[in-house]
Amino acid sequence: MDNLIYMDNAATTRVAPEVKRKIDAFLTDHYGNPSSLYSLADTARQEGLEYSRNSIAELLGVQPKEIIFTSGATESDNLAIKGVAFAQDEKSHFITSKIEHHAVLHSFQWLEKQGHDVTYLPVDQNGFVQPEDLRKALRADTKLVSIIYANNEIGTVEPIGKLANITKEAGSLFHTDAVQAFGKMTLDLKNVDLLSASGHKIYGPKGIGFLYRKQGIKLEPLIHGGGHEGGLRSGTENLPGIVGIARAAELNYAEMTEESKRQSALRDKIINNVLKIPDTVLNGDSDRRLPNNTNFSFNYIEGESIVMKLNNFNIAASTGSACSSPSLEPSHVLLAIGLPVTLAHGSLRVTIGRETTEDDIDYFLDKLPGVIEDLRGASPFST
Repeated sequence: MDNLIYMDNAATTRVAPEVKRKIDAFLTDHYGNPSSLYSLADTARQEGLEYSRNSIAELLGVQPKEIIFTSGATESDNLAIKGVAFAQDEKSHFITSKIEHHAVLHSFQWLEKQGHDVTYLPVDQNGFVQPEDLRKALRADTKLVSIIYANNEIGTVEPIGKLANITKEAGSLFHTDAVQAFGKMTLDLKNVDLLSASGHKIYGPKGIGFLYRKQGIKLEPLIHGGGHEGGLRSGTENLPGIVGIARAAELNYAEMTEESKRQSALRDKIINNVLKIPDTVLNGDSDRRLPNNTNFSFNYIEGESIVMKLNNFNIAASTGSACSSPSLEPSHVLLAIGLPVTLAHGSLRVTIGRETTEDDIDYFLDKLPGVIEDLRGASPFST
């Protein structure tokens, strides 16, 4: 769409030109199967698969063999959670939070059906898991704690260092879904055993992700076959996707400091101006949040209507996460931070990216107040 103002970068991102060039080379020139023995395959293996693994590992400060390529963060979350559970000899206890991505929540709900015990930690009004709540929930049979690094809806960045340290002291494993944080901020992996990330949130391709698994952590694979990825994820490697996520990660890390500062300034401009609209609240913490994320709730109107009205002005935004936005159910994240159902239904998530300009922000801020006013004027609940 011409002159589209794209403000839904938490849902997905446009593939960066540098990433596309890298992908194209491994679609047409270096197309060999990395598991084969001839020269074409050796190039694919060394310059594609292993170079990418080494690159991501270096960015994270971990060992290359600790990076397992998957089809995306959903698979990585499932492999981390179910892989730990399947590796146990008996039913165990797990801990997560009420504001996790559905890939995590639904994995734990499935484990409950298999006889495992799961504790879902509450969060405060800004979306923070309280360290003391985690400490009290830990048990002798707790095998894994999984807490999202930065929330995909409200942008709150959790105190992962503290939570992981408490978990380690108790002798349990710690996993974090870092999809929204990876490439946007420096990650604290000191006591993190497992971490999930995705390519299409960082200007890389869809259908690719990875799981960081600290050396020595036992996982039972979900997919069996040829024993690829150290026996943990069988199937011929998605080489174009793998080189794509690695190149995207390199770009994000190279510009992280400068881009985070720029996006934070644009984010704060959005927050300061949108909150001037009456009966509007900011969801998530005002300071400890992702540099590109804003999330608001507007009284008396539906978020879906806001998104549709903005679309008429060629502005793309969302209400809740992309995985659940077609649903008419209110966001589980917004309910967990204490919003009433009526206010949770009136949410708008605006997530900017490397292509977002100040002119884009000004255009959005010019159109939004009129959209809200028009919708409230037609609402039977508005006063």
